[in-house]
Amino acid sequence: MHRPGHYGASLIAYSPIGFLTVAIGAVELAVAGAVAAVAAAMVPDWDLRVPFITHRGPTHTVWFALLVGVVFGIVAGVLGASSGTGVALVLGGFGFVVGVSTVIGHLVADALTPAGIRPLAPWRDRRYTFDIAKASNPIANYALFGLGIGVAIVALALGTAVADLIGMGA
Repeated sequence: MHRPGHYGASLIAYSPIGFLTVAIGAVELAVAGAVAAVAAAMVPDWDLRVPFITHRGPTHTVWFALLVGVVFGIVAGVLGASSGTGVALVLGGFGFVVGVSTVIGHLVADALTPAGIRPLAPWRDRRYTFDIAKASNPIANYALFGLGIGVAIVALALGTAVADLIGMGA
């Protein structure tokens, strides 16, 4: 997929996390997570700019998703450290989950294409593809983008309703 499709896929992958975050009353954190997910949606495609790394190679694996999660977790934990150890740990965990879900969204979007992905390489070299649309298909990319926005809006609305129901809303 191209940029719009990856933005949408990352929003879809992040939306359950955003829902839970809004439901506990942390709307600003949920929005920050959504912004981070969209901002990092193209990180696996940095392999296009790095010599000697094949496209849809190591940056398109679950191992890379975990690595990005660790980096996000460390950054978020450091940002929260001034508010105490508990906040740093919670933000670190949140950052980890946002990082992993963002890359997983990217991988799923690429699995929609005929080229597919090898998410468990080098441990298992099996290629996975749903073979639904070519990566360059503008209709598929913008449909995925629109779906991502729609799912994120529904997650926000449902999270707000749950927060209000349990007394965590504004």
